[in-house]
Amino acid sequence: MSPKIMSPLSDGHAIVYCEGAFGTPNGKTAHGLVRRTRRYEILSVVDSCCAGKDAGMVLDGSPKGIPIHKDVSGAVEAARRNGDTATHLVIGLAPDGGRLSPQAREDVIQAIGLGLNVDSGLHDFLSEDDDISALAAQQGVIIRDIRKCPPRKELHFFEGKIEEVDALKVAVLGTDSAVGKRTTAWILVDALQAAGWNTELIGTGQTAWMQGVRYGIILDALINDFVSGEIEHALWTAWKDSRPHVIVIEGQGSLMNPAYPGGFEILAAGRPDAVVLQHAPGRREYDGFPSYFIHRLEKQIEAIELLSGKPVVAITVNHEDLEAAQVPAVCHEIRKATGLPACDMLLEGPGPIVKALLPYLKGQQVKF
Repeated sequence: MSPKIMSPLSDGHAIVYCEGAFGTPNGKTAHGLVRRTRRYEILSVVDSCCAGKDAGMVLDGSPKGIPIHKDVSGAVEAARRNGDTATHLVIGLAPDGGRLSPQAREDVIQAIGLGLNVDSGLHDFLSEDDDISALAAQQGVIIRDIRKCPPRKELHFFEGKIEEVDALKVAVLGTDSAVGKRTTAWILVDALQAAGWNTELIGTGQTAWMQGVRYGIILDALINDFVSGEIEHALWTAWKDSRPHVIVIEGQGSLMNPAYPGGFEILAAGRPDAVVLQHAPGRREYDGFPSYFIHRLEKQIEAIELLSGKPVVAITVNHEDLEAAQVPAVCHEIRKATGLPACDMLLEGPGPIVKALLPYLKGQQVKF
């Protein structure tokens, strides 16, 4: 088999490490990379629990040609047999607290020993691990800790220049963390672009960076005083450079999640004109926190609209813990309870959500 051709933006051929978590909320970074990335050519996923399967089949029920292997060495060897040379191990885990387990650390050491560069979005910085950094130097490979805070001199404080941004700003927020906000945001961007609207995504987490988003920040790597300014600067830069009709902002956490309260800064600094709210109806408790029950959908809509003064215009559904046949009835109940359009974009497409945004796009001029 001939080697895969990398896109111009690609950093290399990557193996995504997701041991024990693929197909679970803790594998959301791996899921994002399997679904799309311009930064890497994805060769395979490592997860012994799903070994032998196609990553796309596990994730969405359709093949992607990305095999899952039981370990790193097997993934490297399989790539070699297929005529590819793996260049990167990308940590696809997103565990609570962003910490690296002892087993994962050993697998990273093995990957470095096999000559792989390592990209990690965890809070445990591999470049500050003496053993790992020494081995990386010996092997001549590069470690990138994506969640390291940029130098303070490079950070921006909120200035109010968001008011110059003459584009429809749509925030995709969620009723919980790890609920599919980024995936929904990308699907919405694709749909708006296909309809003729020049649209940019503002990524706000490490996974969007790994996917190669053009504009964005890594929100939970920042010092609090600069979060609002960095959000504003990312939106303003996207508008200044690309003059989009629409800017879609990826949400983080949820307003009422006890460990990951997110969205406040996006509402305050990004000043969206409309909000799309991602919701998992089959989920009863906040992600990773049993007995912390998710606030009612209506209460979360009320909180967003109270804080922002702008409308929640649609509900997008994550079908976690639901059968596909249940989704239409669940969406119907949401529409009846909230008066808002609701759909599962992965199963039903983005049509109803784009339609809900059309009244806000009347002032924009489409350029085909």
